[in-house]
Amino acid sequence: MKRAERFELMKSTVRRQRELAAGGTSDLFDVIRTGSAELVTAALAGLSEQRRREIGVELTAWFRERDRSTWWGAGSGTALAVAVVGCLPTAAKAAAVLGRTSVTLDGDRAATLVSAVARERGVTWLGDLARRLAGKLNQQAGTERWRFIAALLRAEGAAPPTDDRSVQLWLSAVEFPDRHRRDRPVPLVDRLRADPFLAVMLPRLFEVDGLGAQMMFDEVGPGGQGWEQHALPTALAQLATEGVVDRAVLIDGSVGRLLRGDRTAALRAFTTLLTALAPTDAEITARATDYLRLLSDAPAPVATMAQKALRELPDLEVEAILDTSREVLPRPDKTLVRAQLTWLDRLARRHRDRAVQIAEVIAVAADHPAVDLRDRATALAARHGFTPAAAGIGPALVRPRGDDLPTPLPAGPAPAPITELDELAEEVAALLGTQSQGVPPDRVLDGLVRLSAADGGRVRTALGPIIERRHWSWGNEHRYDPLCLCEVVVDVLNTAGATNSQPRRRSRWEALLAAVRRTDRATSTPELTVTDPRVPAAHRLLRARLAEIGAHVNEPGHAGLLAAPTSANGALDPLALVERLAALGDRPPWYWDLTQALLRLPADADEAVAGKAAALGTPAGERLAAWLRDGGLPQPVMRPATAVRRARKGSYDWEFERLTAKRILVELRPPDGYDDRYGLLTADPAPIGVEYGGWVNLWPSVLPGHRGIVAAYVLPAVAGTADMDQRDGAAVLPLLAESTGAGGVALNLALAYGLGARHGADRVAALDALLGLAGAGQLDAVGTGEQLGRLVAGQSVKLSRAVEPLRDAALAGAPLTVWRLLAAALPALLAAPTPPRGLPDLLTLATETASTTGVRIEVPGLDVVAGRGGSGRLVTEAGRLHRVLGTA
Repeated sequence: MKRAERFELMKSTVRRQRELAAGGTSDLFDVIRTGSAELVTAALAGLSEQRRREIGVELTAWFRERDRSTWWGAGSGTALAVAVVGCLPTAAKAAAVLGRTSVTLDGDRAATLVSAVARERGVTWLGDLARRLAGKLNQQAGTERWRFIAALLRAEGAAPPTDDRSVQLWLSAVEFPDRHRRDRPVPLVDRLRADPFLAVMLPRLFEVDGLGAQMMFDEVGPGGQGWEQHALPTALAQLATEGVVDRAVLIDGSVGRLLRGDRTAALRAFTTLLTALAPTDAEITARATDYLRLLSDAPAPVATMAQKALRELPDLEVEAILDTSREVLPRPDKTLVRAQLTWLDRLARRHRDRAVQIAEVIAVAADHPAVDLRDRATALAARHGFTPAAAGIGPALVRPRGDDLPTPLPAGPAPAPITELDELAEEVAALLGTQSQGVPPDRVLDGLVRLSAADGGRVRTALGPIIERRHWSWGNEHRYDPLCLCEVVVDVLNTAGATNSQPRRRSRWEALLAAVRRTDRATSTPELTVTDPRVPAAHRLLRARLAEIGAHVNEPGHAGLLAAPTSANGALDPLALVERLAALGDRPPWYWDLTQALLRLPADADEAVAGKAAALGTPAGERLAAWLRDGGLPQPVMRPATAVRRARKGSYDWEFERLTAKRILVELRPPDGYDDRYGLLTADPAPIGVEYGGWVNLWPSVLPGHRGIVAAYVLPAVAGTADMDQRDGAAVLPLLAESTGAGGVALNLALAYGLGARHGADRVAALDALLGLAGAGQLDAVGTGEQLGRLVAGQSVKLSRAVEPLRDAALAGAPLTVWRLLAAALPALLAAPTPPRGLPDLLTLATETASTTGVRIEVPGLDVVAGRGGSGRLVTEAGRLHRVLGTA
């Protein structure tokens, strides 16, 4: 800081001190708003206790007044914390202010500043404040708030709280340390070794449900190069080796957590920790009963871990192995069952006197649904003296049949419009009370327009407290997210019924509205302005509509939105739109409202409806009639295209190296000669690294009759679930299945990526979409299979993940669909230089579905693989399918 700047700062600090001493507080409050915590500290220095308490009374009142409409960021929240501790009389009163979810605290920095002002004042209740704030932690509390609390507790030498949320936040702070540090990060093992809370928090890691998924984070490697996977389990194992933590606590905690169960992803941390600890034979023997329970009952990855550990024990009782095997062999997990059969085979060779008894247990797998396991169990049982035929083995094949799927019901009607203020308040509370993204707000906005036109004051009174209590994710615009609509949605709700500064609000909305529409467009330039190339046109339309509603929401006489859907999938009945335009009379409709209404109309409306629209005699009626007669939005030209990673963000971009290098997406172009007025039919593949989050779930209702266009828009999010192991991106697929219109290559690719998603919920979403489309006769099974084969051969999708949902689809009544999909996928997979992992399982499924349906489909390349020598599983399964097709 230059000498002149230091002098001006000293002058302003002295001026504030004089103002505070003289009874003024406005300058202090201005400093809090600007987030200058250090200046607040300087301004309070030297004030008497009486004057501080007087300021505290005014500060509390000022905070309560502003908190209704203010989100206190890290800067202003920290400045507020300094003022609160410097002026309020008790920990209870301080916690009442700082415990609000709207107040963000800047972690360790805030704790340092607050501790300094507390020492200067002689405050002794910081530990009490920390405990009170800890008691207010909820799911909306962030890591920086925990850092603030933890720093105060450490300074007081107090133990940390151990409730579930505190443990989750402690773990987040362990994962993301030292936000303000600019030097090289301290390795995780060293941070844990120095953490005074480790001994208290460690046992709770095994007790909090779902925490295991959070424990599987990676860490930047030494020197900032590369990544070390599974950093926490590795660090804990090292600390156990050093004697810093008790090894038995880690082993017992992990085994106990696995026995209690959890989501599969949450259990992975504990199997990883046990692998890193490498328990000795003595440690496993002491817990053999628990390991046997895991083998029989736990999810496949956990059971596999237990199986490997138990197989190495030299003195495990044979009877215990046989009892457990009777539970393991019927399981659907083929790898687990195959390994159990191998174990039993080895056991029978070792214990010749009990070989027949062991063979009887092996025969349990002779009824397994997988053909290869049935064959192996039959052969092993016979080898050791038991004939499985006597155990009632049935035929492998069943009577040929096709798909047996129910025809999906047509989309139901949309919920009735909101006409009562209480219902609007309930819907707004439901919208803002949970994590933002993904819920189409049309019904809420329609009710808001209707009720605000009738009595805006009552709407304002009813919604004000609800908006104040909104979920933290609706707090402001997330600048890192180019699609974020949080701030604009909340602003629209705040605008309804507002009278204060109404001209200023109106001019702001009109400026936003003017910015999104180009009125002097050339033919090749979209009317819907492109402000950010990362944002698809469907989302730009959403933002334009919100700006339009904000500009007009308080105008009297509006009976709701023209674009309000009449169908649950977002579609709009053309006759309903004609009636709404008729009710407007000579008043012009809102431009983007009518545009959205047109885009929701079916493409096959008849001439009679167009005639009724033209008969209205209004420009809006003529626009509707012309749209219907021209057939609405045409089908675009779709071409697969390769996307690459986004550009680097500066010299240090840790995320860049974790992005997949390339990805197959879809390019959209309008048909020749068509004026793509809104830019909806023109889209290039998004660079890899642009994340859309849950906002993609809004797009099917924007274009409910154009399934393929929306599929092209959402494809980056769906692809990320497969090639970058992201979560929830495939949740949009069932919504696409409920839409109408041709899907094309974009939908085929989306389904192929979804089937290979990393997380089970995304694969289930893809399965639901596949079954819905197949039941409606709208699935391109051959096209989807071809894309799946190409993606797997190109190493964009892991085939082993796709086998499970495809098997589930066959069992759910779609064996013919699955067989056609597999037959289309197999040529690329069989021709791959290295057979992809999971190909033998896929061939097994192909054999089962081909046998079930009795439909013969030629698979190029199958005879080549089947004719290879050797007894490997790939050749065996290819041969089995080849024989089935030869007799079909």
